[in-house]
Amino acid sequence: MNVARKGIILGVAATVQGLAMAVFLFPHFIPSGGAASVSVLLHHLLNVPFAVSLWMLNACLLLAAIKWLGKENAIWTLYCVSVTSYVVNLMSPLVSGTISFVIVDLLIGSILFGTGVGILFRMGASSGGMDILALIVSKLKGYSPGKTLFFINGSLLILTGMIVDLKIILFALICQFISTRIVDIMFQIHIKRNFISIEHQ
Repeated sequence: MNVARKGIILGVAATVQGLAMAVFLFPHFIPSGGAASVSVLLHHLLNVPFAVSLWMLNACLLLAAIKWLGKENAIWTLYCVSVTSYVVNLMSPLVSGTISFVIVDLLIGSILFGTGVGILFRMGASSGGMDILALIVSKLKGYSPGKTLFFINGSLLILTGMIVDLKIILFALICQFISTRIVDIMFQIHIKRNFISIEHQ
């Protein structure tokens, strides 16, 4: 697959992830993952600004991605993080309220979020944050990336909920459970053959 086609597919997947966050999850104040939980904890306990903690965390994880996953993965991850952040920043001011009831939005948002992340994983990229750590553990230990991501994010969300607000974290755990199951489904589907056949048409 050439770089342009891969960039388009990853861009669409990162956009889907950003829409899931901005339109369905964030209006209900549901965290999308472990990196956000770490930022909430550091802000709550040490008054560290969200932007600073997120930047430092992603910078460290990107360095880890270069070492264990390769420079190409890190570059594509940076691209996907940029697209997702742009979509979230673009859509957030346009979303004046929730779309539906919290359970409905949670279900739709989790499925879209998991689909986006699953495509990124399949194509050698990630959405940054704890996704990078999950990919590294999956590569080194052979665990499924979805289950690994759920364990990492779930642990951080539970810790955050115990210290900050348990009710919101329960919704976040449900989101993580659904989205990481979708990630594993996307990761196991034999889609590579379809991409190859498309390239030869």
